Amino acid sequence: MCHRIGILVGSLRKGSFTRSIAEAMAGLFPDDFELEFIEIGQLPYFNQDFEEEGATPQSYHDFRERIASCDGFLFATPEYNRSCPAVLKNALDVASRPYGENRWSTKPAAIVCVSPGQMGGFGAGQSLRQTLSFLNLNLVQQPEAYIGNVVNLLDGEGQLANEGTRAFLQTVVDALIAKF
Repeated sequence: MCHRIGILVGSLRKGSFTRSIAEAMAGLFPDDFELEFIEIGQLPYFNQDFEEEGATPQSYHDFRERIASCDGFLFATPEYNRSCPAVLKNALDVASRPYGENRWSTKPAAIVCVSPGQMGGFGAGQSLRQTLSFLNLNLVQQPEAYIGNVVNLLDGEGQLANEGTRAFLQTVVDALIAKF
């Protein structure tokens, strides 16, 4: 049975360290998993006025359909001011609305936090975990993945060059797979 995993990256930056780690993780899934990077930067900020008949942007409809079509998720996030980026929180809000139509609910998910700093995005992970728990995702609890000093783990092309980190990320992927 093929499972479809949506990968959402909270960094929009060209050359994003977070995207590099997410891409490395995508390569660790078995062949019977279908992986799709779901872009979130095009979504207008959530506004409840969009829930009125005829007011919902097409990008919301398209995004919600893509989320509904996934069996599980990998969330890769940098840390901005001890939290996850607004673009990622916005995507979570868009696909959880309108009330009663939460497209995230009960689906398996894992989080990886990435930072050039020593703490590895701990604050982002905790704030994201709080939101994902409320949205009723079936979260991987262990291992928690905080990738600090990421600059030292990537080669000149932005590829993961550290085998110890790759082995650790495999344990996160394996924990997500075990949820199916």
